[in-house]
Amino acid sequence: MQKKSVIHSKYNSLRDKVLGAIINFEEFEEILGDAERNIIKIVTIDSKKYTIKSFKIPNFFNQIVYRFFRKSKAERSYEYANKLLKLAINTPFPVAYQTETTSFLFKKSYYVSKLINCDLTYRELTTDFDIPDHEEILRAFTRFTYKLHKNGVNFLDHSPGNTLIERKEGGYEFYLVDLNRMEFGIMDFKTRIKNFAKLTIHRSMIEIMSNEYAACSGEDEQKIFDLMWQYTKEFQHHYYRKIRIKKRIFFWKEKYKNKISESPI
Repeated sequence: MQKKSVIHSKYNSLRDKVLGAIINFEEFEEILGDAERNIIKIVTIDSKKYTIKSFKIPNFFNQIVYRFFRKSKAERSYEYANKLLKLAINTPFPVAYQTETTSFLFKKSYYVSKLINCDLTYRELTTDFDIPDHEEILRAFTRFTYKLHKNGVNFLDHSPGNTLIERKEGGYEFYLVDLNRMEFGIMDFKTRIKNFAKLTIHRSMIEIMSNEYAACSGEDEQKIFDLMWQYTKEFQHHYYRKIRIKKRIFFWKEKYKNKISESPI
């Protein structure tokens, strides 16, 4: 197995400890969030906490793609984090990444960053409307998104769980996570508004975001709302259609699981 390890220059003094934490990843028990595909664990190095994200080994075809033609998710996360920080856009500080390959196939990859102890994520805004500063946070988040767009950052996974929120005196800090899908460059109006499509199904939240985005951009508020609402509905339609198709294709897996669970043995 061939390993490629990159450590940020600010963490050269911790190189051995960081790489040791990656090697011993399976031994750590504190898991952050729901581990459906990729697993994120919290580790302590010299009394400070970090996260290590272990990416799932891709399917056979993508093992070839990532081995020869495309950068790994861990490498992209590391590079994009550094780009964001240069643009004064917050993300947990990128400490390191490591990839493991054979001569012909890509296998494991890991991304290490500082742990941010956030107060909430955008997701809580979509489920708890009793948060006292709910609208203030939502408007600040919209201004943050406008800042992304002005800096040419198209965060393709701009979804509820991928923005961490910290309350600060006099305002809020927002941190982007799950960075491996991004595009950089000038964004036209429709692309900017479409970037809100995955965030919420609630019309009231879209009304607030479109109002605030209009204030930031100088664009017509009704035009923004109509397009934002349209893209939101389209995304929801495609999302649930995809789920229904998957259920039809993989229904046999559920049948097999049920037969196993019903077996008397």
